[in-house]
Amino acid sequence: MSLLHLLILALLQGITEFLPISSSAHLAVLPAFANFPDQGQLMDVSVHVGTLLAVMIYFRRDVGALACGGLAVVGLKKGCQQQANLFRLLVLASLPVLIVGGLLAVSGYADVLRRLDVIAAASIGFGVLLYWADQKGAVTKGFDDLKNRPAILIGLAQVLSLIPGTSRSGITMTAGRMLGFGRVDAARFSLLLSIPTILAAGAWSTFELVKGGAQGELSQAAFAAFVAFLTALGAIHFLMRWLARANMTIFAVYRVLFGVAIIIWLL
Repeated sequence: MSLLHLLILALLQGITEFLPISSSAHLAVLPAFANFPDQGQLMDVSVHVGTLLAVMIYFRRDVGALACGGLAVVGLKKGCQQQANLFRLLVLASLPVLIVGGLLAVSGYADVLRRLDVIAAASIGFGVLLYWADQKGAVTKGFDDLKNRPAILIGLAQVLSLIPGTSRSGITMTAGRMLGFGRVDAARFSLLLSIPTILAAGAWSTFELVKGGAQGELSQAAFAAFVAFLTALGAIHFLMRWLARANMTIFAVYRVLFGVAIIIWLL
């Protein structure tokens, strides 16, 4: 893999993984627009590791609370009931996408959804929905108001992110805003919800990598992980600071323009 391809892949993954603009869509259109070959499973694993480390470090206090809550759930720690509740809600919200995603991966139908016309339609359609939900959604709940029902609904919405172009963070933030959560709180839960999802995707890629045999240089993989880590950390910081003082219109407009660009490319 060339240095240029490696840099673009890692930067693209790091920037788009947590912004509500769909990393899977950008990675799917990259080969078509830049004529790059498939990056291979090793690079998939490395950039996922980089972005996972970024979100865990940025939300290290929440991750520590979740660890405490997880231990409390299995009876290994006391005095972490509030954290245990957050841990249960995160597990509950993660189950739908893990189940459906697993079925798609095993069946092989996941590749059918990576068509450019599907990506364009999802980017535009769910971008408009993100704008509508952000503009119309009232702020009636905070992060501490998260209960079983909203967690399940956000988790069900996350299943739609299996369609490239939908955006996992985008659709979960959309659901959060529709349910009355503020922008920052919706983004916070969305990004915490990314942890089990990225872990599952990374585990599957690792399994495929081991099954098929490693292809690629470990030094390149480490470099890609580092670049993805730094850019993802910067993207998360930008997102949280932006949503604390502005709305999501900029992301919705970008998504529509991105989808239109794909359509023009296909004509």
